[in-house]
Amino acid sequence: MEFPYELIVKSESETIELVKKLTDIIKEGDVVALNGELGTGKTFFVKAFCSFFGIENVSSPSFTIVNEYMGQKKIYHFDFYRIKKITELYDLGFEDYLIEKDAIIFIEWANLWKEILPEHFYEINFEFLNDNSRLISIKKYE
Repeated sequence: MEFPYELIVKSESETIELVKKLTDIIKEGDVVALNGELGTGKTFFVKAFCSFFGIENVSSPSFTIVNEYMGQKKIYHFDFYRIKKITELYDLGFEDYLIEKDAIIFIEWANLWKEILPEHFYEINFEFLNDNSRLISIKKYE
C-alpha cells in the first residue's frame, strides 16, 4: 500500500478488509491519528484492528481519555474529544506513552491537538459520503 491512500467503503466488512491490510503495516511504536465526525467509524476501526491481535474488550475512551489493551500486541487507545486544554494531556503523561516503543497508539479526534503529535505518524480521516459509505483517507507523515 502506498500513501497517501484513499478508499470508499460501503460496509463494515469492507472496513475490516482495509484494517487487515493495515495490520501488516502499522507496527509497535507507531501513532495513528483518527479524525472524522461522530459516527464515521473511528472506534469501529480500532475495534477491528485490535480483534486481529486477540483483543475483544475495546470501547470508546471518550470519558476515560485512554484505554490500554493487551493481546498479541499492546495498544493504547486515546480520545481527545473531551480535552479542553493541552495541559490535560501533559498531566495524563501523554508524552510518556509516545516514547513507549512496544505499543501502537490510536488517537481519536487527534486533529483537536495536532501540535502534541510526534513528527512521524499515520493520519486516517473518515468522511461520510452517505448513510452506508465512507471515504477513508490515509496519510503517512515521516
